[in-house]
Amino acid sequence: MALPPSMLQTICFLYAALLLLSSSSADPIRQQYVVYMGSSSSSANGGEFAPESAYLQMLSSVTESDDGGEMGLVRRYQHAFRGFSAMLTEDQASALSGQEGVISVFPDPILKLHTTRSWDFLESMSGLSNLMSSSNSSSSSSSTSGHHISGVPSPRRDVIIGVIDTGIWPESPSFNDEGIGEIPSRWKGICMEGSDFRKSNCNRKLIGARYYGTERTYNDNKTHSSKPKGSPRDTVGHGTHTASIAAGSPVANASYYGLARGTAKGGAPSARIAVYKACSEDGCSGSTLLKAIDDAIADGVDFISISIGMSSTFQADFLEDPIAIGAFHAQEKGVTVVCSAGNEGPQLNTVVNSAPWIFTAAASNIDRDFQSTLVLGDGRTFKGSTINFSNLRRSRTYPLVFGAGAASNFTPISESSNCYPGSLDRNKVAGKIVVCVASDFSISRRIRKMVVEDARGRGMILVNPEDTGVPFDSGTFPFIEVGGRYGTSILKYMNKTKNPKGTILAAVDVPGYRPAPSVAYFSSRGPGPLTENILKPDVMAPGVSILAAFPPKNVTGTVPAGEKPSWYALKSGTSMACPHVTGAAAFVKSVHPKWSPSMIKSALMTTATVFNNLGKPVMNNSRQSASPHEAGAGEINPIKALNPGLVFHTTTLDYLRFLCYYGLSNKDIKSLSPRTNFTCPSNSTNNDRLMSNLNYPSISIAVLSRRRIGRAATATQTITRTATNVGHVNSTYIAMVHAPSGLRVEVLPRKLVFTERVGRLTFRVVFNGTKAPRGYNYGSLTWRDGRRHLVRLVFAVNVE
Repeated sequence: MALPPSMLQTICFLYAALLLLSSSSADPIRQQYVVYMGSSSSSANGGEFAPESAYLQMLSSVTESDDGGEMGLVRRYQHAFRGFSAMLTEDQASALSGQEGVISVFPDPILKLHTTRSWDFLESMSGLSNLMSSSNSSSSSSSTSGHHISGVPSPRRDVIIGVIDTGIWPESPSFNDEGIGEIPSRWKGICMEGSDFRKSNCNRKLIGARYYGTERTYNDNKTHSSKPKGSPRDTVGHGTHTASIAAGSPVANASYYGLARGTAKGGAPSARIAVYKACSEDGCSGSTLLKAIDDAIADGVDFISISIGMSSTFQADFLEDPIAIGAFHAQEKGVTVVCSAGNEGPQLNTVVNSAPWIFTAAASNIDRDFQSTLVLGDGRTFKGSTINFSNLRRSRTYPLVFGAGAASNFTPISESSNCYPGSLDRNKVAGKIVVCVASDFSISRRIRKMVVEDARGRGMILVNPEDTGVPFDSGTFPFIEVGGRYGTSILKYMNKTKNPKGTILAAVDVPGYRPAPSVAYFSSRGPGPLTENILKPDVMAPGVSILAAFPPKNVTGTVPAGEKPSWYALKSGTSMACPHVTGAAAFVKSVHPKWSPSMIKSALMTTATVFNNLGKPVMNNSRQSASPHEAGAGEINPIKALNPGLVFHTTTLDYLRFLCYYGLSNKDIKSLSPRTNFTCPSNSTNNDRLMSNLNYPSISIAVLSRRRIGRAATATQTITRTATNVGHVNSTYIAMVHAPSGLRVEVLPRKLVFTERVGRLTFRVVFNGTKAPRGYNYGSLTWRDGRRHLVRLVFAVNVE
C-alpha cells in the first residue's frame, strides 16, 4: 500500500535529521602530531623556551569553539629545540603547518627497537691488548688494573652517556659503582622514582633515570599533568643490554648459563650512565623520543645512544624524523648521537638513521660462535649454529620427520615444509625431531620453533640455504640450524632409512672463529634512501651474539633445569653495534675532551679496520669483499682512533649548507639554528653535486654521468675536503689511492704539509668515470705521514 505524501515527507525529514545528528555528533579522528619549530635559541623572546601560553594560543587558532575548550597538548620541547606534540585532526595539523615559525608538522611515528668477548676482540684487532681497560683505570678489571700502557693517554674527562631505550635493571652487577668517583657537578639530571624504582637505585655509575607518561594541557591556561605511570625499570631487557655494552662496569665470570664465560664490560667502563625510558616492547613513540633527547641535552650528557629507528620502507624526511631532528640540535650543543643502522639486511637501500650529523652503526660478528651437534642414527654428526640448552644426550635418539610429511589436513606441502603456523599435525609430530626448511623468509625462526613446540615436537632441525651466521636462542628447546649442503645429507639419510633417528646436543662455545669481523647478515645496507651523496652506514661494530647485562627473567623454556635466571644474555642486532660505537666514542672523548662530535666520528672512521683475522678484506655474508655500503669505513678500532693524525671537522654551518643543497628553504634553515645571518648559497637548492662536498670523513657521489663533448664521452666530478691536523705539529702527508679498474682518481695536491702556523689544509679529489663500469665503484684514499698515521677515506661513486 502506498504511503500518504504527508507521512512520506515526515519519514524523510526524520531520516535526514537522524543523519544530520549522527554526523554532527561524530568527532573528527584525532591522533598525536609533532609540531617542530626549530632551535630554542632562535625563539622570538630570546629565552630558553617558548611559554606554554604561546603553544596554547597556536592550538586555539586552529580549534573550533565548540571543542569545549579542551585540546591535547601532550608534550613540550623547551631546551635544545622548540615545539610540542598535540592531539589534532588532519585539518588542524594542516592549518598549523602554515603558521609562522612552524617548520614541520607530522604524525607521531612509532619506531622500532633494533635488537664479552666483543671488546677484547676489538682490542685484539688493533694489534694491542687490554689497552681500553687499562686506560679506564678507575673501573678496570682485575686482570688489567694497575698496569700502565705506554703511548695511551690517560682519560681527562668524566664522560656521561645517555641511553634512550626501554629503561634499565639497576641491580645488575654491570652497573655497580665500585671505584668510581663523585658525580660530575655539571650533571643536571634527576633519578625519577616509580612503582618499583627508588632514588637509591641510582648511584655514581647510574647517575640518572627518567621515564615518560602522557601529560596533557588544556587551553584554559592551566596545566593538568597526570603523573606518569611505571618507572625507569626495564622489563624488556633491550635497554639494560645496550647500556651495559656502552659503559658497563667490568664483571668477572659472567656468562649466559655457562656460554660465553668471561669478563663482561662496557667500552667506557668508567663512564656514567643516564637512562631515558622512552620505549616499550612494542616500540617507541617519536614524540617521546624527542622529549627524551631534549631532556638528555639539558641534563648534560656527552653522548646519546639510540638503538632505535624507523622502517626503511617508510622513512621520513630529515625534518619529519624525530631522531634526525633531535640529533641535529644535540650535535649543535656538542653532544654526539650514535644510532643503529637497522636490521633489514642484506637488502640494499635499507639503512636508517642516515642524517650526516648522526653516527650510524652497522653490525658485524666477532671471533666466537655457538654451535650444537646433530647426531644421526647411523653415527654421522653435523655441526650447526644455535644457542640452546638441550637436555638430550648422545645415548638416546628420537624419530626424525620432515615437515612436509607431517602436514595437517588440507595444508600445502610448501607450508608444512616451512613449518608455517597451523601446518603440522600434532599426532604426526609428537615426540619427534622435525626437519623444517627456510625457503620462505617471512617466517622467523622463533615462530617456526613455536610451531614445532606447540605440536609437541621433541626438537627441530632448520635447513637454511642462507648462511646467516647468527645463532638463534631457543632456550631449553633442542634446536639446530644447518646450511643447504648439510640439509641435503640429512634429508637423503631420512629418505633412505626406514626409521630415521637423531638427537640434538646442547650448544657449546666455538672460540677463535674465522673469518671475523664480517658484516652481519641482518645489518641494513646503503645507499641511504634519503640521499646517496652521504655514505652510510658510517662504521661497523660487533652486533652478533653479544653477552651483556639483562633482567633475570624466569620464563618457561628459557631457564635450564637447576639454574637460576641469568643476569646476562646473548643478543644480536645493530642495537648491539650502536652502543659499541658509543662506548668507543666515549673512550676517545675521555682522552680528547675538547674534540667535537664530528672529530670523534672522523677519528673512528678514518682509522677503522678493513681486514679480518685471516688478514684478508672484511667480507659480507656471501663471502664476498664487503663494500662501504655494507661495512661503512670498516670495523671500529678505538685504540687507533685515539691518534688519528688528521680529522675532518664538520660544523653546524656545514650541515646547514647541506640542508640548503638538500632543498630546504632559507626560512626553515634560519629557524633550525640561531645563525640568524645565515643564507643559502646561490643556486644551491637540490644540488646533489654540492651535497657530496660536505666535509665528511668518507666520499659518496650518487650520480657520475657520462656526458658527450663532441664525439668523446666524459664523466668527471671534483670533491673537496679540509683536513685538520691533530697529530705531530710538523707533518707531511702523501696521498695514496686505491681505485677499481676504469675509475681514475686524482688527488690535488698529493702532498699536505702541516706546520705550527698551518693546521688545516684543503685538497681536491677528481673522479673520472669515463672508462669505469656502470654502477657503484668502491675504493679509498689514504693519507700517510711516514710515521704511524694512515688516514683512510672510503669512497663510493655511482657511474651512469
